[in-house]
Amino acid sequence: MAGTRTRRRLLPTPRWLAASGFLLCAATALGAQAPLAGFDAYVRKAVKDWGVPGLAIAVVKDDSVVFAKGYGVRTAGTTDRVDTHTLFANASTTKAFTALAVELLADSGKVRLDAPVTSYLPDFQLYDPYVTRELTVRDLLTHRSGLPEADFLWYGTTNSLSEIIRRLRYVKPETSLRAHFTYENDTYAAAGLIVQQVSGLPWETFYRERILEPLGMRETYTNTAAAAAQADIASPHFRVDDTVRVIPRLAVDNIGPAGAMYSSVSDMAKWVRFLLDSGRVNGKRLIGAPAFSELFRPQMLVGDDGFYPTSTLTHPHFTAYGLGWFLEDYRGEYVVFHTGSIDGFVALVGMIPDRHLGVVIFANIDHTEVRHALMYTVFDRYLGGATHDWSAEMRSMYRDLETHQRAKEQAALAARVLGTSPSLALERYAGTYADSLYGTVIVRLERGALMIDATPSMPADLEHWNYDTFMAHYRTRYLGTQLMTFRLAPNGTVAALDLGGGVVLRKAP
Repeated sequence: MAGTRTRRRLLPTPRWLAASGFLLCAATALGAQAPLAGFDAYVRKAVKDWGVPGLAIAVVKDDSVVFAKGYGVRTAGTTDRVDTHTLFANASTTKAFTALAVELLADSGKVRLDAPVTSYLPDFQLYDPYVTRELTVRDLLTHRSGLPEADFLWYGTTNSLSEIIRRLRYVKPETSLRAHFTYENDTYAAAGLIVQQVSGLPWETFYRERILEPLGMRETYTNTAAAAAQADIASPHFRVDDTVRVIPRLAVDNIGPAGAMYSSVSDMAKWVRFLLDSGRVNGKRLIGAPAFSELFRPQMLVGDDGFYPTSTLTHPHFTAYGLGWFLEDYRGEYVVFHTGSIDGFVALVGMIPDRHLGVVIFANIDHTEVRHALMYTVFDRYLGGATHDWSAEMRSMYRDLETHQRAKEQAALAARVLGTSPSLALERYAGTYADSLYGTVIVRLERGALMIDATPSMPADLEHWNYDTFMAHYRTRYLGTQLMTFRLAPNGTVAALDLGGGVVLRKAP
């Protein structure tokens, strides 16, 4: 068993709105009332049913914000209400901004999507020399590099963006180039590094000057510190021991272009209006039509293993990935969307471009899939004729998936061999373990028990499990547990530490 830690998917919303959260544009109020009649009550009930501390949602139709409101509180146990200006983590919905940034450079002739990455990052290197030579900018933006998910390079580490990209050369490929869709945060971060290299500006400055400022997005921040300094910001939450608890805010600035942004639904509604208007702001084109259309064009087919469980209920005929967007069909309509998930937050931006319809959803609890339910509910309300209660149906489906996952974990734990002891005295397992890819890990003996600093921010206590395998209990409790195995050399000394997932660190002499 690889452990019970949640898979991180960084995996994919105007100041004129009332502070209380809900206002209809006068020009569209009459047209919006019919599709959205009773929607406020529906969202309120869904938030309660899913146990969400706080949620914000905005709906855009025909270039107008027709619904925007906050629900619940920013921090559990307080009376600080969520409104339409409350900041939440964008997480992987940041990727669409990165894709647009690259396309802006492509539109001006400074980047070619099908040029090798090494044309812009000469020191870029992967494990396979062929892939190093052939990998293109487009490949970075479409999760088809053949690399496995390598979030351990950034999650909870002090590795810089450049160091993360350097270490990709040690990641062994999982599939051949362009053979399979595998969601990869590190390669998206590399695309942001290309923006920085080509433009001569820090990626954050480029995004602000070329995207956020032209769109009037003044409530959007490209790093955690700037967002956290704002008063109206949501706290992250996680369900620990069946209780919703506030957890530490995770900074992911070291892979910022893949998921570090924070925003409000008020600001993200401006983003959706821009996208639904095919890249125009106030009638003026920010990017050429051919370059813009490439964002929503299918680039890579996505199999069931890379898509969302919601497909078992919505039955799309195709699932694909564009440039920073998941693509599917729903009730005969072309749907563009992306979620974002990072510790204690979820996000979703979804659109039916041909209907000029879009929705933005933020929530402050980990992996609450009410976001999908609300997106499809908005779509149904404007398409008409549907009778699904997506909140109830998806909640039931995800409960079943959680039950199945818990049963698998319990079965794996039941395979534990009882009555065994470690091969060596505990102090002999202590030491420094290192790997060119993963970095350095310290195992120490504290008060007669082993503990491990897997990263500077992720200490864990090691409980003997069986033989030379130990269960790591992370002191940050929501991170859960993970099995780790010490490997012995023929002479009986400790040679290495297997963290699972193919990560093996050698013990220093």
